[in-house]
Amino acid sequence: MMYPTARDWRAAPAKRVTLFGMSGLGKTHVSNILRASGDWFHYSIDYRIGTRYMGEHIADNFKREAMKVPLLRQLLMTDSVRIASNITFDNLAPLSTYLGKPGDPARGGLAFDEYRKRQDQHRVAEIAALLDTGHFAARARELYGYPHFVCDSGGSICEVVDPDDPDDPVLCALSARTLMIWIEGSAAHTEELVRRFVRAPKPMYYQPDFLLAAWADYRAEHGGLAEAAVDPDDFVRWTYARALAHRQPRYAAMARNWGVSVTAEEVAGVRDPAGFEDLVARALERHARNA
Repeated sequence: MMYPTARDWRAAPAKRVTLFGMSGLGKTHVSNILRASGDWFHYSIDYRIGTRYMGEHIADNFKREAMKVPLLRQLLMTDSVRIASNITFDNLAPLSTYLGKPGDPARGGLAFDEYRKRQDQHRVAEIAALLDTGHFAARARELYGYPHFVCDSGGSICEVVDPDDPDDPVLCALSARTLMIWIEGSAAHTEELVRRFVRAPKPMYYQPDFLLAAWADYRAEHGGLAEAAVDPDDFVRWTYARALAHRQPRYAAMARNWGVSVTAEEVAGVRDPAGFEDLVARALERHARNA
């Protein structure tokens, strides 16, 4: 690991970390606290995906819809208007909307082949954004003078790596440049995330084999539904709890083989960078005791 001991971590003049785990457990919350201090550069993987690697796909999708409106079509064809997404660290709706949900087009669904194509685009983009981490860590220090760096990864990081492969290119690159920290949720957190998702389902990225199995199982359990008859929101709700169970052991393997872990309760107690540094030091001490 980049910081083998708590002493190494505390003494390091440049602290670099990658936070990973389920969405909603505090990755962005802690990253915002660190960024607000003025000493930490916040690199958001989802923001990088939505701007650098999928920005053109997102904008073209907006334009495709706008071209259906005669007035907007005329303005677009004469370069009289500009259409672009306005993604921020805290509002990733343009990316989520583009990814979409499979199923009945009358209920906002995408054809499954189109949905899979967008999922594949996201996979390529996520891997590229993760591999950019080292570049941004160096850029943050050399260009802007930030001594410390936090990579705020997306919840689907565990879907694009093999945590049990010691030669996994993404994990090798991340662990060589940052300390990887899993924010681990409890069963209660999982239940709350499911409840939150049921209230407001959002698009997600799924590992291809997992997605194909979920799609087949859902349709079979609902009487052999035709693809175009699937309720998009119901499918993603049904799939979400499965996805969390699928991801948990992958996150655990990432922490076991490549980094350390902290609990969501511990993260919720962080109020400032000093508190975060103490939290990481305790995690490194636990790791050393259990090694």
